[in-house]
Amino acid sequence: MSKGARLRELLARPELLVIPGGFSPLLARMCQLAGYEAFFVAGSQVSAFLYGLPDVGIMGLRDMVDHTRHIAARCDLPLLVDADTGFGNAINVHFTVQEYIRAGAAGLHIEDQEAPKKSGTSGGRRCISKEEAIGKYRTAVAARDALDEDFMICARCDLVGAEGGTFEGAVDRCVAYVEQGGADFVWINTLQSREQIAEACRRIPAPVLPAYGGPSPAPSPEEYQELGAAAAIYPALTTTAAMQATWDLLHEFRQRGSAALQEAAHRAQSSPWGVADRQVLVQAGQVQEIERRFLTEELQRDYEGTFGYTERPAG
Repeated sequence: MSKGARLRELLARPELLVIPGGFSPLLARMCQLAGYEAFFVAGSQVSAFLYGLPDVGIMGLRDMVDHTRHIAARCDLPLLVDADTGFGNAINVHFTVQEYIRAGAAGLHIEDQEAPKKSGTSGGRRCISKEEAIGKYRTAVAARDALDEDFMICARCDLVGAEGGTFEGAVDRCVAYVEQGGADFVWINTLQSREQIAEACRRIPAPVLPAYGGPSPAPSPEEYQELGAAAAIYPALTTTAAMQATWDLLHEFRQRGSAALQEAAHRAQSSPWGVADRQVLVQAGQVQEIERRFLTEELQRDYEGTFGYTERPAG
């Protein structure tokens, strides 16, 4: 089964699909080993962690395609990949879709914002006309059908919270993106209540990925399923906690030195899920297996009689 077909199957089943997000092959493999079924390559996280820049459309098509190829090569999960606005008009969308397919993605989402875009969860957003957006999705579907009909096209609606945007207008757009644009599923952003989530899922004639932007707490995965969502996406699930942990450890190490590293190592070793082993995550054993199978005897490396630095968690 292709990864696109697998993503399509996951979104069609009754159970909610939980999609963690991030920016790297290592994080995607962590999600795979932890038992998740899909991974989201989030433009906001790629921009932040690879470029140190905000999610305002600075990255281009080639940045995301090349990075997607790296992740797809190291992870068996179907990848949903952020394609921003399609990096231009309908012409750009055509080539964007086909490049993402060739990179190994299972699907992409294209948002209905003006370019340069803003983060889908921040202020300052403006949306293009519904008619122009429909044209983009129709282009995306046609470009997809020419290469891989399993690949999934997600229409992302950012109208709620944008200039002049309303919930009713957003739902109207989402229905049109499916019925006229041919989108396979819909991501509707910054909904303000559980009632809006339920209504959007009821009225949109395709699987819905609702993103909550209302008062805390956000719906749990169980609530999302009860409200009718096909999937729940967590774009920064793998990155926010890691960023905070790194920030804390940097300050603790500066204040207390090696004691801080020893405490961090103890916390890792006490984890009920074990230590995150980088050698396992990067598949270091694969190198030794290739050497064993294909190097001549005189070129084989002596792993038993040599040694090096032993990695310790957090230091």
